[in-house]
Amino acid sequence: MSSDLDDRSHKRRPAWPRGWLRALIVAPLAVLFVGAGLGFLAFLSQLRGVETQPERNADGIVVLTGGSSRISDAVELLAAGYGKRLLISGVHPTNAASDISRSLPENNQALLRCCVDLDRSAVNTRSNAAETRRWAHERGFKSLIVVTSNYHMPRAIVELSHAMPDVELIPFVVIGDKWRDEPWWMSGGTLRLLLSEYVKYVAAEVRVRLAQIGLDLTPELLEQPGGAQAPRRPATAQVN
Repeated sequence: MSSDLDDRSHKRRPAWPRGWLRALIVAPLAVLFVGAGLGFLAFLSQLRGVETQPERNADGIVVLTGGSSRISDAVELLAAGYGKRLLISGVHPTNAASDISRSLPENNQALLRCCVDLDRSAVNTRSNAAETRRWAHERGFKSLIVVTSNYHMPRAIVELSHAMPDVELIPFVVIGDKWRDEPWWMSGGTLRLLLSEYVKYVAAEVRVRLAQIGLDLTPELLEQPGGAQAPRRPATAQVN
């Protein structure tokens, strides 16, 4: 008799619904997916589709290498008097000033000898920011025009503003040919580039916000080539 009662009570005991377990797994993933999608749309809303002249002049100009026509656009801004000097940050160690000069119009080549500095130490956007900070502070610059591609500008501003909170940054976005030729959603290569840049942008935002509250998980020293070696100062194009 007692055995029958035990069997009945066992059958009546509410089992944990499998639907609840599935919901506990699916719901956070769905929230994460929706959040990532909204974040990507917010990231895209920051990207300009046309090149516009800077709103005003600045003390200096910095161009971050890595995209087509960035350097030529930056030199044109320098020639137009938008800044006193130009820093080309992230120049490959094997590239000479003559290599850069060949890509410029003849009337702008003289600027390389008088008003352009080359930074060969930076290897990524974070070290671009560190070298730019050093260059700007040594020259007493309080405002900079930042030249880079439109998809790279949000992350560049995050890194540069964190490195130089006392320097005013004026973005000048460069629009690549692929961006002009077709919508980004029609090009698999452009879409992959944007998704990759979005992930890097989010990572930079998270790292900077953690650093602001004292949790710097990746010290700046680790970003410099050669580990503990002191970074080289930007050299003038004339010397190189």
